[in-house]
Amino acid sequence: MARPRKPAEPNAARDARLLEIARRQFRIETLETRNWDRLDFHDVAVWAIRAALEDAFEAGRRAGVATAPTDAQP
Repeated sequence: MARPRKPAEPNAARDARLLEIARRQFRIETLETRNWDRLDFHDVAVWAIRAALEDAFEAGRRAGVATAPTDAQP
């Protein structure tokens, strides 16, 4: 008998995308708290913050388009 599948974390895809952006833009290994200042705090240039925010915005926009209903009701 097959084991019941554990439901997927509802925010797993979002969290994975945020980690991908953080790794690419900031060279950060994880977004988890490690309770060590040199690992949890980073000097980041404003243009890198802007690029990360643009990536996150575009990811949200694409996710919204992907889940939008095809027939809009007035």
